[in-house]
Amino acid sequence: MTTDVRVLQPDDWERWFSGLELAFGGVREPDEARAFFRDVTEFERSLGVWDGDGTVGTAGAFSFRMTVPGGAAVATAGVTMVSVAPTHRRRGILTSMMRRQLDDVRALGEPLAVLTASEPAIYGRFGYGVATQRLGARIRTDHVRLQLPPGTEEFTLRLAEPADVLDSCEAVYARQAAARPGMLVRRPGWERQGVIDPAQERAGASALQCVLAERGGEVAGYARYRLKPEWEGAGVPAGVVTVEDLEASEPGAYAALCRYLFDLDLMSTVAMRNRPSDDAWQHLVSDIRRCSVALRDGLFLRPVEVGAALEARTYATDVDVVLDVSDPFCPWNTGRWRLSGGPKGAVCARTDDPADLTLSVRELGTVYLGGFSLAALAAAGRVREERRGALAAASLAFSGTAAPWLPHGF
Repeated sequence: MTTDVRVLQPDDWERWFSGLELAFGGVREPDEARAFFRDVTEFERSLGVWDGDGTVGTAGAFSFRMTVPGGAAVATAGVTMVSVAPTHRRRGILTSMMRRQLDDVRALGEPLAVLTASEPAIYGRFGYGVATQRLGARIRTDHVRLQLPPGTEEFTLRLAEPADVLDSCEAVYARQAAARPGMLVRRPGWERQGVIDPAQERAGASALQCVLAERGGEVAGYARYRLKPEWEGAGVPAGVVTVEDLEASEPGAYAALCRYLFDLDLMSTVAMRNRPSDDAWQHLVSDIRRCSVALRDGLFLRPVEVGAALEARTYATDVDVVLDVSDPFCPWNTGRWRLSGGPKGAVCARTDDPADLTLSVRELGTVYLGGFSLAALAAAGRVREERRGALAAASLAFSGTAAPWLPHGF
């Protein structure tokens, strides 16, 4: 086999993206979505593997900043559009792209790389660990009541065309992103992703709709959603409200939006597909058993530079621990690291001191945002305690106050 790995050129984008579509089932993306991804593609960070004139492998990265525990927005490579043609599987193409990509990420000085996985089993061998969860639910609003907090009545609601209020919604999102680990500080242009609305992907539901929660003329929250009228039995309304986005900067605004979504006429179910695992509606509903809650993996994360990554976040309690890290794919991370810090910051440097905990870079990625604990991984045999008491102390230090969450794919 003779293949050529090279940086993507603008003139090759159509063939490159078509190769990606073929690897993901051969269905062409709607023109609106294609135009968006063309606009946000960072050509200098995108790789194509070519066999003659055909694309047989694709991989890209976006230059993101991601909120980490403590509130810092850390430079992060958003790994994306990874595919290998079905004719060229098991020939080392994926490994070669991952190798090139992580070397490039390191050269750019980005301490973290993240991705969403169509097949989670693929990326563990490259050091990525699942770091966030996404909560889904189907809430039977004909059986569930909301217990609203004080201040809900202070907010008025206003319907608007989603594209017409992007700036107001993006300001709310930015406030939320600064407070929750895992959320991306969106670069200009990325706000458009939330209002891409091709008719062929609505599956019988309405066009995207948007409602704003306002107080004193200021937008404090928004929800984007679709309605799908359905009927059962002898004409009993059983429609579904599918919530695409829901953000609010105050509890009253959040509750007002939830009440609106739960009370829409002819609808009996609110469907949520991607919400944080600690989403507040779970504490507003009268009967959580009627909500069919389910969790699945969200963001996968790998530290590209262990020392810089651990220094970029803060810790819930004071911590002084020596981590013995293995990282076969990025061997510059392998070895012992002393992490010393707390709520105000941390330092992490190489050391010859004896290890307190032994783990791989994959486990470090899993606990990095505070959504999973070192103690849980130790119970699964994936972290080993070398010094008695070190596990409990470090597990507490890595914990967070808000569940990490990635609100949208890339």
